Amino acid sequence: MKPLADSIQDYLALRRSLGFKLRDAGARLTEFASFMALRQAEHITTTLALEWAQQPQQSQPANWAQRLGYVRGFARHHRASDPATEVPAPGLLPFRPGRARPYLYASEEIAGLLAQALQLPPVSGLRHRTHHTLLGLLSVTGLRIGEALRLRLDDVDLDAGVLTVRGTKFGQSRLVPIHASTCEVLAGYRRCRAEHLGDCQSPHFFVTRTGHPLDCGDVHRTFYHLSRAVGLRGPTDSHGPRLHDFRHRFAVETLMNWYRSEQDIERRLPVLSTYLGHVHVADTYWYLSAHPQLLTLAMDRVQRRWEDRP
Repeated sequence: MKPLADSIQDYLALRRSLGFKLRDAGARLTEFASFMALRQAEHITTTLALEWAQQPQQSQPANWAQRLGYVRGFARHHRASDPATEVPAPGLLPFRPGRARPYLYASEEIAGLLAQALQLPPVSGLRHRTHHTLLGLLSVTGLRIGEALRLRLDDVDLDAGVLTVRGTKFGQSRLVPIHASTCEVLAGYRRCRAEHLGDCQSPHFFVTRTGHPLDCGDVHRTFYHLSRAVGLRGPTDSHGPRLHDFRHRFAVETLMNWYRSEQDIERRLPVLSTYLGHVHVADTYWYLSAHPQLLTLAMDRVQRRWEDRP
């Protein structure tokens, strides 16, 4: 039988070939293989999996559950080649992380953030135009922040009005159509970018003043600064509206517009799911319960259908 460490690497290679990145899972499962070697254990048992998962003892239950989940996933795969493998039951170390409650920006709040971005110093440089364009793009496309930051010049086809989004959450690419007004703003940024960089060549669309790709951490810090400046966060608040909430707003606004125009939501939802880059339509359904007004529109439609029944 193949050594457990080799089986784990084969498992990770298979999952990664399907688009899963498994950065943390890969590191943790490698640690689990070392743990099993120290125990001189040939087969995965529930007892050993629990012992390893609950390390360190001072860690949070969420961390324990995640570690056990990594072993559980591998054990299901490994049992095909080693029938003696025990798969830890789903009910062990239960923990269901709460999903962050989205903040649904008002149009005036987005306008305020964009206006404030144009005041970022130095106004004569590129930084203010970069963040103004980036935040605007997130608000009208629902892109994930990582997807927007990975855009390259040749991914932005302004003649066709299409973005090519690469390296998505599950390693797949997709095409995202954009409105003509968005194309105009992106074209303006591209001209400003070219004038500022001069002879400096950079394949990245959103760049720093030196042509390097934007750092995601710096973008978040700049967004927090802008949020405080317009009153969306208090001066010392550690929580508040997030960049990811632009994505929530885009999805909710799209669904609300479809409801108001009497669109067939069941038929249109896969379109939105594809546009957002969701692997499962069920992930998009979550937005139906994320906003009271949207839920009200859905319930109103159900009620009208019942009232129209003979």
